[in-house]
Formats: sequence, structure tokens, C-alpha cells
Amino acid sequence: MNCIHCSPIEPIEDKGILKIRRASPSLASAVQASGFKLTFREEVCEISYSTREQLLNVMKLIESAKEAALLTISIIGTEPPSELERWMSLSQLQVRFSNYSLIDIIANKEFCSYMQPIVDDSEQIVGFEFLLRPLPQGTPFQPHILFEVARQSGFHSFLDRAARISAIESSARLLPHGIKRFINFLPSSIYDPQYCLTHTFEAIEQQGLRPDDFVFEVVETEEIGDISHLMQIFAECRSHGAFVALDDVGAGYSTVEVMSSLQPDYVKIDRGLISFCDQDASKQKAVNEIIERAGAFGGKVLAEGIERREEFQFCRELGIHLAQGYLFGKPAATPPIHFLHAAGMS
Repeated sequence: MNCIHCSPIEPIEDKGILKIRRASPSLASAVQASGFKLTFREEVCEISYSTREQLLNVMKLIESAKEAALLTISIIGTEPPSELERWMSLSQLQVRFSNYSLIDIIANKEFCSYMQPIVDDSEQIVGFEFLLRPLPQGTPFQPHILFEVARQSGFHSFLDRAARISAIESSARLLPHGIKRFINFLPSSIYDPQYCLTHTFEAIEQQGLRPDDFVFEVVETEEIGDISHLMQIFAECRSHGAFVALDDVGAGYSTVEVMSSLQPDYVKIDRGLISFCDQDASKQKAVNEIIERAGAFGGKVLAEGIERREEFQFCRELGIHLAQGYLFGKPAATPPIHFLHAAGMS
């Protein structure tokens, strides 16, 4: 199965053909007047270029066109094009040109997965959250910037899926069965849940892993505008035997109302509410409300961002049985030594 949103990102070569949809006669005339060879095929304008400078000059002509915002563009190099041709807006192409080093990281999958421990109320590690990080000897990047560039350039589905696969493969190498693996996903990257998640669950099967060890976690970086679509994603994950979680509840887009509508298996309370919750009455009230609302549908509550033992003790007293934060371990390429010893993997 192939999907244009998740298909490989082909490099922009120094020689090739730039295609434009919806080009006006005036734009075509301007291109030809600048000395470029131009042809029309099935209402698509094709412009040949032989150097990177020529490509940039064509881009300038397109940017100056009145209909620039309406155009869609595809660039084909000397290599045979993939089965699915990728079309993008002018703004997406501009982001790609201006962030070529980050686009290369995305295209070449030059990243890895770090893992942060999740503990129960007796401080035993019961799971890990997997987080995208640069390769140890690779080009450095900030994960949130990489995802933002991917979103602006139209490559967020490709990156989101690649990150999930990376986490699954890393977990197969590093963790025993029975340990939960929390893996983030962007709802907007999954257009058709049944179709788009196929590769994810195929990877789990290929690695010989159990779906019930996985918890797919909605990240808070984007507004949840379509609850029904997210419910479909949740249903698809659960149909394979996996669990689902809602991240950063109590802040931003992950409101208590959204949580109650989605009824995730795991509810992760935002670190902003957990920080110094032992000393702040307003935070205590908000945390208690989340616990009560989650309890109504059987959601397991996890306190995020715990850095002080007082916070952990207070959360335990409230009945929160899962926790995550620097108090228990920072994200790392491998699990803690004491965990490996306990699991008989050292």
C-alpha cells in the first residue's frame, strides 16, 4: 500500500523538471521570456532546468505570479520518479528550500528514539515513553522544530510514521515483553486510521512484539479539532489490541472536556499542574478533578514532569499510581542499568 503523505521524500536535484498546476498564461509567458523551455501536458506546465540557479530563478518567477497561492508544484529530478508523485504548495516548497538541512534529516531518517522511564507508585519501572532525538554522531536538531518544519513542508505524516517505526524497533531491541511502550502520534498525520496505521502494526508484528505492550499517545502540539476522527484512531488502535493515551491533560488543547469525550486508557496530567502541586491549592483542585473525571470511565492517571519527591508523595496520596519525570530518569538511549539487571538483560 502506498500513500503520498507517507511516501519517501525524494531529493531536489540540480537538474530536472519543475511542474506547475493552474499556471496562468501570463506566468507561462514570463517563464518563456526568461529563456526557459516550457511545455503543457494535461493542464500541467512543465519547465526544464539544468542548474540549481535556474531552478531558483524559476521559483522567483512563480513567487511573483498573482496566482502563486493557488499553484501546486512538483519537482522531478533525473532519477525515475516514484509511483506516487508529490505535489506541494508554493509555501511548502519555500519551507523545504529554506530548511534543507532539516528536510535531509527527515528524508534520510537521521534520528533515533530515546526513552524515559514510567514508574508505578512503588517506583518500579513499568514502561517507557519514546522520544525522537538526533543520532549520537548526527546533525543536532530540536525535536519540536523538526516537527514544525515537517508540518509546514507537508512532510509531517512521513516523519510521524517514521518516528513511530523507530520507537517500535528500538523497543524490540531494548525492552522485554510486558513493559509498556508509550509512543507519540499527531492526529493530523493519520488521514485514514485503518490505512495509515497499517505499517505501524505490521512493524509490531514483524518485530515479534505484543500490541498490548503499546500505548499510542496523542501529543498536545496541535488542536484537536475533530473529536470523531480521533475516536476513529483510538478505535483502530484498540482493535489491534493496543492502548491509547491523552497527553498534557489540563493544559492547552488537552482539556478535561476533551479527555471525557475521548475516554483514553491513560490520562497524562500536564507537568504544569504537577510542578509544586503539593504546595498549590488551585493545582490540587485541578488535579483532583482530572482524577475524578478519569475514574468515571476507568482511565489510568499518570503524573508527568515529577522532579521533586514531595510531588510524587502527594500524587500517591491522591491515588495516582503512575508517574514520569526527572526524579525517576531523564530520556536516554538505553534503559537504566538497574532496570536491565532486574529484567535479566544486562
